[in-house]
Amino acid sequence: MTSKVPAPTGQTVPTTFYEAVGGEATFDRLVTAFYAQVADDPIMRPMYPEEDLAPAARRLKMFLEQYWGGPHTYSEERGHPRLRMRHAPFTIGVRERDAWLRCMRHAMDEVALPEEYDKAMWEYMERAADFMRNA
Repeated sequence: MTSKVPAPTGQTVPTTFYEAVGGEATFDRLVTAFYAQVADDPIMRPMYPEEDLAPAARRLKMFLEQYWGGPHTYSEERGHPRLRMRHAPFTIGVRERDAWLRCMRHAMDEVALPEEYDKAMWEYMERAADFMRNA
């Protein structure tokens, strides 16, 4: 549940990372930039069997929004994330992890979050990418 804290001026201040970085619009920009990279990446593109990357982009956006304090649409539609299980059909080694991180770093640079948010998100992305390795 997200709540807002009254600011001295009578305005409200964001209480979640999701809100602080701009909410849905920011995550939409991030995921769009990420999949623009994936579409042209010779390592990443074969890992997305769907002809259209839109379903994968939607799933990533929902997951990231939920993880960072936004809507719980991902869990409502797909249940528990079970990230390792969902990625098990794909061989993910150092090469694939590094390609994923390269695409994500480019997307994050394009979105240009304030430094403290960028740092927190990037640290998560690195941990998540390492966690997905299965080869």
